[in-house]
Amino acid sequence: MKSTDDYSPIVKDTLKTSDIAKYCGVSVVHVIRWAKSGKLKSFRFPGGRYKFSKKDFRKFLEDNNIPIMEEFFEKKEIKKILIADDDTDCAKGLKISLETEFPVFKIRVVSDGYEALMEMGQFNPDLLILDIRMPKIDGLEVCYRVKSSESWSDTKIIAITGYSKAYTEKNVLGSGADEFLLKPIKTEELFNHIRKLIGVKSGIER
Repeated sequence: MKSTDDYSPIVKDTLKTSDIAKYCGVSVVHVIRWAKSGKLKSFRFPGGRYKFSKKDFRKFLEDNNIPIMEEFFEKKEIKKILIADDDTDCAKGLKISLETEFPVFKIRVVSDGYEALMEMGQFNPDLLILDIRMPKIDGLEVCYRVKSSESWSDTKIIAITGYSKAYTEKNVLGSGADEFLLKPIKTEELFNHIRKLIGVKSGIER
């Protein structure tokens, strides 16, 4: 098994154990066994999670006579953003702004923490814009669950709140959020964070 040092410092097009498991119709435990045995080349980031390059996974499929779905290996171009906010006016305004600035993105809206976690499983967004103070499950708990999940650990989170005294930047980022913004949201600041977090250089991906 290759170590992290055997790969470029910036690894593009990486896959998680859950991605491999879903493709092959096996359990995550099965994929980890392949990695540990060296049957499937892998590397590990701090935290111990296995990662795989698409190139190595494709070779694994070829070596084991497993059918290759070309669409799986095509570059992902359309980003997905999930907005979770119980303030419907704020959520609606954010959605309109994002659709205008990033017209090729897929954007969905939910209104509480429970719906956010349910939609994470269905939608699998690249970015979650998350209001911290929400009913049912608050944003801090949503952050923790998303970042603790093998399936969602790569999802970026921009936490937003209008309650800066109750939710400080320190404890929000400590729960797993990647960025912290106070309401009312400055749209250009939000757009800049989105571009940085999910690798978008312009409003429309080329």
